[in-house]
Amino acid sequence: MKTRLFSRGSWPEARRISDLLRLETVGGVIMLAAASIGLIWANSPWASVYETLRSVEFGPESLHLRLSLAEWASDGLLVIFFFVAGLELKREFVAGDLKDPRRAAVPVAAAFGGVAIPALIYAGINLGGGPALAGWAIPTATDIAFALAVLAVIGRCLPSALRTFLLTLAVVDDLIAIVIIALFYTDHLSLLPLALMFVPLTLFTFLVQRRVRSWWLLIPLAVATWALMHASGVHATVAGVLLGFAVPVIRRCGEGPGLAEMFQHRWQPLSTSVAVPVFAFFAAGVSVGGLSGFVSSLTDSVTLGIVLGLLVGKPIGITAATYLVARFTKAELDDDLAWIDAVGLSILAGIGFTVSLLVSELSFGEGSSDYSNAKVAVLLGSVLSALIATVILRMRNRVYRRIYEEENRDANNDGIPDVHQEAAGSNRTTND
Repeated sequence: MKTRLFSRGSWPEARRISDLLRLETVGGVIMLAAASIGLIWANSPWASVYETLRSVEFGPESLHLRLSLAEWASDGLLVIFFFVAGLELKREFVAGDLKDPRRAAVPVAAAFGGVAIPALIYAGINLGGGPALAGWAIPTATDIAFALAVLAVIGRCLPSALRTFLLTLAVVDDLIAIVIIALFYTDHLSLLPLALMFVPLTLFTFLVQRRVRSWWLLIPLAVATWALMHASGVHATVAGVLLGFAVPVIRRCGEGPGLAEMFQHRWQPLSTSVAVPVFAFFAAGVSVGGLSGFVSSLTDSVTLGIVLGLLVGKPIGITAATYLVARFTKAELDDDLAWIDAVGLSILAGIGFTVSLLVSELSFGEGSSDYSNAKVAVLLGSVLSALIATVILRMRNRVYRRIYEEENRDANNDGIPDVHQEAAGSNRTTND
């Protein structure tokens, strides 16, 4: 039996992914609104008020937690985003359809391709640029919430397999990004706080592995893990992924959702509707200096590297990696789909935003011209990727609508689409 690229998943997984994408889409719309407010405010006559708000500091100095509001958003709230990403990634590979290595190979390879090529393009443009080279990882990220918000407008009928591919690619992309942040964007390392961090992390792991769900036990341990990680010099968002990986996916007995799915259901709304939008509000507010300032930034090597990395590097890396996996495994595209669909999704994956803005801050630090140019480039590259992907995917809308109607046809009104029942019956016959 030949392997299929972008094949339809099982019904339980398709239903779970559909619910997850619906929530991510709503969060993406909220995030776009928050980012727009921040950008407009930073370029308005009241820009000084915005900068004053970003700079307000609070927190205990003795614990290295005297942070500005902008830092609390990137170092604190964004941990929730990466915690949810860790839960989702672990669940996909332990209990989801991607526990099958053949199904996992395509989005994982695509994610690595979509990281490598943009980084090489940026490095090539800034090879002799001195400090500018520090931003090589900025165009490697994919913002799933932003991308899904675009899909909600232009691609409501996009086949479930393509949506799942985009979601999985972005989640793996987030994991790669957090590894890059931990390895390459740690300026100083304090070994004592890093060693102490494993104490609350181990206790948290022990409790969740025993299926303890008491918030008054788990949240203090999670906060202690985050605070010690922050004090160690490693970016605090790494703690979110480690905590997510600690949560078990499979129930010990009986049926129903595991602890990871329960935690994800509880924390996903907070991540998508509060944590990411607040971060976007503070991170997207860059003063472009009017039309002349905007035009001037377009000639900067940092801007060119990021825009080309997102707009050109992402689609080349993702499409090429997907094609190579198909050739190596002799896989074929699923019926009714074409390579132009993969190209459209890969361009949509050029929407960097959340993690790209975070890496911009880590690369250059606030206040520098490179940081301002990087934020302009992330916004421009993300918008251009969204517009071009819109054109390509809208061209295929008639095909997507036909597939969508087939995937949602339920002739016997039992709540399960007919295509999934037919697939289940076919699998039973093959096994027999």
